[in-house]
Amino acid sequence: MTPRLISLRSPGLALLLAAATALPARADGISSYGTPGLIDMPSATATDDGLLSWTTSHLTGHTRNSLHFQITPRLSGVFRYSILRDYFTTGDLKDRSFDLHYMVRDETAHLPALAVGLRDFGGTGIFGAEYLVASKHFMDDRLTVTGGIGWGRLASWGGFRNPLGAIDDRFNHRPGFTGIEETGRVAFNRFFRGEAAFFGGLDYQVNDRLRLALEYSSDAYTEEVARMGFEHRTPLNFGLTYRATQNLTMNAFVIGGAQAGIGFTYVIDPRNPHFPGGIERRSPALLPRAEIAAQGWAPDDIDSTRARLARGLGAQGLAFESYAQEGAHARIVLHNGTYRTDAEALGRAARVMANTLPEGIEAFEITLAAEGLPTTRTTLRRSDLEELEHAWDGSWQSFVRADIADAPGRLPPDPGVYPRLDWSLLPYFSTALFDPDNPLRVDVGAEASAQYRLAPGLSLTAVVRQKAIGNLDTSTRTSNSVLPHVRSDSAEYDKLQGPQVTILTADYLFRPGANLYGRLSAGWFERMYAGVSGELLWYPAESRLALGAEVNYLAKRDPLSRLGLGDYRIATGHLSAYYDFGNSFRGQLDVGRYLAGDWGATVSLDREFDNGFRIGAFFTLTDVPFDEFGEGSFDKGIRFTIPISWISGEPGRSTLQQTIRPVLRDGGARVDIANRLYNEVRGSNANQLEHGWGKFWR
Repeated sequence: MTPRLISLRSPGLALLLAAATALPARADGISSYGTPGLIDMPSATATDDGLLSWTTSHLTGHTRNSLHFQITPRLSGVFRYSILRDYFTTGDLKDRSFDLHYMVRDETAHLPALAVGLRDFGGTGIFGAEYLVASKHFMDDRLTVTGGIGWGRLASWGGFRNPLGAIDDRFNHRPGFTGIEETGRVAFNRFFRGEAAFFGGLDYQVNDRLRLALEYSSDAYTEEVARMGFEHRTPLNFGLTYRATQNLTMNAFVIGGAQAGIGFTYVIDPRNPHFPGGIERRSPALLPRAEIAAQGWAPDDIDSTRARLARGLGAQGLAFESYAQEGAHARIVLHNGTYRTDAEALGRAARVMANTLPEGIEAFEITLAAEGLPTTRTTLRRSDLEELEHAWDGSWQSFVRADIADAPGRLPPDPGVYPRLDWSLLPYFSTALFDPDNPLRVDVGAEASAQYRLAPGLSLTAVVRQKAIGNLDTSTRTSNSVLPHVRSDSAEYDKLQGPQVTILTADYLFRPGANLYGRLSAGWFERMYAGVSGELLWYPAESRLALGAEVNYLAKRDPLSRLGLGDYRIATGHLSAYYDFGNSFRGQLDVGRYLAGDWGATVSLDREFDNGFRIGAFFTLTDVPFDEFGEGSFDKGIRFTIPISWISGEPGRSTLQQTIRPVLRDGGARVDIANRLYNEVRGSNANQLEHGWGKFWR
């Protein structure tokens, strides 16, 4: 029996604080809204590409929590969760919103940088605003001068007639927010509409730690004054920022001459793990060919060769499944369950082969297998390894000389490889976010998983959870959805006491032909759905594009029964396209039928760094009208995948995952299936191997 680690699912935002990474000094400030800016006002600046930051700011009765990501060097986005105490006569307002900030042009010696932005363009509109802003640095970049024009909330103080009205009279009027059913929609008819106002300010870097800011704000906090007793006396705001560590800055500010506030910003760089080079076990150095010859290994003694090879690969944490030898050509099938990049597994396997195979064998053919399913076949020459091991460009040269091709078939497994049992016992974290009664609910417990591999591609999987502590079962909110309750009553599944079987499936992964992958699955896929599923994927070894099709027949599980099924049945299916855009961006389009019987499409875009840290966003539009969907109008969210190796430096394929949806409703919902083909096989695709080939000689 082999224990193994599996992916962990836990609260994503807390996990971002798990490891502090050294960052270069930031040249510009972060506003209380979590975006590049002064205090409340934005600036025409940007953080470093790929930087991720969490900002919390608090005024009397008013708290903003903002997650900012520099998507590209010019474009950044924000997800914000705000709490406004006693905003309604019935209680607090708990608001979710999204921002976008785009650098139109960079600063030059004579001209300022220019940026355009949208605040709260897909929420309730409480913070809804648009702006055009310019910034210029002086005094060796210590002083930043910013000025801009704003609309919406950024025109609530000192407003004047919209200059865009000269182009079209429609710019003179800004439609108001009509009700909760409008939340989540992108209100194009409000952008840059209504009155406009000027704002600006100064930002001065006193030293490496202290920054001072003064701004003229065009935000009058109109609704807070009217509803919450908020005081606003002047458009002048004052603030200071103190950088406590490389990652943490503390903020203090005065808004409107009457409200004092505090906050902090915590920053991490996904490109910069805690242990940049990793702390893997020592890799084997190549032995001289003469030393191999001196061992006197008989080329025809296959059993001895296989035993040496198995020991060597096992010492590197690699699972050896098959071996064959034909003249000077040796072939193996390998499962990489240890290293995040398959390129590192290939490099270590090739060196083990060079050190354990008779000296007359010149070509090494390594077939990578995912769950026993052959994916790609890489052929390396022994002489190339010997030549390039210490070459200054050895990684690139070894990739150029490697022959990477599709592997529609594989060697039969060696005796004793199948069947085998893998198991794990790990903690789990499960979260429910943004319940108006309690914004964060968490369960913590133990998760036992077992996978019995009967043959290549054929396995039985079981996952059982036992809650230890938590409050997910305390939710009393009931669904008001007019659609079938395919997700909106998910809180009911937290109330079952005792061990819960979350996954119990039989899966068969196979290769129907060249460049094709197939999957058949049956059983209990997740805590809410059971059924049968079939999938076909076309994914050539060197292609950026993959195409897939999936069909499912599903039954909703009984929330109060461990394995029982309810009455709801549904057939779903999707056609999918996956594309690697390069520059670490990967897109996905899924078109088909969803769990509530609605038809539509999901668009996803992820940025995945070479170390495996992934940040993405998605949205789904179906034939369910926005009003019928309910609050949020359509399904959307952001998601994180953080490799454990990014934090610990230890080799491993386990991850921490979190998806954040502003609201969970029934439209656009899909069943969760653990081993969808694209994610299973893409790591060994030639393009992905190239991304990670720098680890070949680790």
